[in-house]
Amino acid sequence: MTPMLDGCTPWPEEFVDRYWAAGHWRGNTLDNLLRDWALQYGPRTALVHGGTRITYANLNRRVDRMAAGFRLRGLRPGQRVVVQLPNVPEFVITVFALMRIGAVPAFCPVSHRASEVSHLARVTQAVGYVGPSTYQGFDHTAMAADIAAQGPFLRRVFTFEAPGTSSPYGGMTTDPSGCHYFPLGSIDAPPGPALAQSADQVAFLLLSGGTTAAPKLVPRTHNDYTYQARAAAELVSLTENDVYLAALPAEFNVTFGCPGIVGTLSVGGTVVLVENPGPAECLPVIERERVTITSVTPAVAQLWLDALPTVQADLSSLRLVQIGGAPFDRATTERMGPELGCRPQQVFGMAEGPITLTRPADPDVTVFTTQGRPLSPDDEIRIVDADGKDVPDGEPGELLARGPYTPRGYYRAPDDNARSFTTDGYFRTGALARRTPDGNLVVTGRIEDVPRRADHEDPAGL
Repeated sequence: MTPMLDGCTPWPEEFVDRYWAAGHWRGNTLDNLLRDWALQYGPRTALVHGGTRITYANLNRRVDRMAAGFRLRGLRPGQRVVVQLPNVPEFVITVFALMRIGAVPAFCPVSHRASEVSHLARVTQAVGYVGPSTYQGFDHTAMAADIAAQGPFLRRVFTFEAPGTSSPYGGMTTDPSGCHYFPLGSIDAPPGPALAQSADQVAFLLLSGGTTAAPKLVPRTHNDYTYQARAAAELVSLTENDVYLAALPAEFNVTFGCPGIVGTLSVGGTVVLVENPGPAECLPVIERERVTITSVTPAVAQLWLDALPTVQADLSSLRLVQIGGAPFDRATTERMGPELGCRPQQVFGMAEGPITLTRPADPDVTVFTTQGRPLSPDDEIRIVDADGKDVPDGEPGELLARGPYTPRGYYRAPDDNARSFTTDGYFRTGALARRTPDGNLVVTGRIEDVPRRADHEDPAGL
């Protein structure tokens, strides 16, 4: 398999063949799947944001027209574009439109500022930036202009305005450095012929979690990500009757595809987007939209539980709340069933791919005390000590993983790859974990600055 982008590490051919033979990889690109979903679920509601409701047919039509508009503005296959938008329909439309023309969106949290965004633009050599003109008092367009002035690549800034607002960046302008500014709403043109693309290509770039000042970029292909979202949707029995609340930022892996936005759209369900995960916004939305499934961090779950006596809302539609991002204490997990009236699901996941989850049918003790089992039957998991030796079940060690949705390297980061991936392709998650006798994982924290032997000294290396 040859990746579309230089600076990406492909899966070895033997693993490519294995994942195709198992039916995990099926050769569909995400934007092409959206065309299929629009045909299958056309009049159903795909996205909800406040009073805005967008059907599947309209979503695909808007993606088509924005994709044509991006082409008209000079974006080409393989070029990278930083996308820094809040949880609004334009996030989904923009990402799919960029993928439809073969451009590569680089997901960026709306909370990031110049240091992180300039790093992201520099590493990706991004030719475009999509962000709010201003958001929560911060001038994103001015930031993008400063970044554009620092280098030769970023020459197109697309500014998003919430409906009913105005901005000094409301019309197309060009600054002295030659950077062009376009209102995102003006990126609209009659669709042209569909672009033939390979599902082996990089669909988008996710930012790694971690604690470093400069986050790393994780290249996710169409094949691996469609499998992840589909497998996660099947695991939680997602159907067209489900309503997913995107409460956490849409660019998070768990929100975008675990099963999240992509998994929900794949079955004809409805995605409800909110810009604040707090209980004052989310709990009334759960009641109004009859939300059935959502994903939260432990801190957000705690806020929701504590707010229940004061925020009166009917949450009876909820059937599953995924909790991930940090270890969750048992006492709080046990409160969720009685107080929220739904089943909790513990999730451990990373932008780099490895995901473990408890199953809806698991015993309570498993859901309350573990992060479950790997998503895929072809996920390979090892728990090793500081010397790279496998530890017995029950003993703590670093979690290593490889599989059909875990990339083999970061984007344009050979030094990080040497530290974070073994020579036989396992990703060093940095998570401290142990395996229970029944095969579930308990993630207890992170391993920081643990000295490791070089791979050629690793006695457990294959």
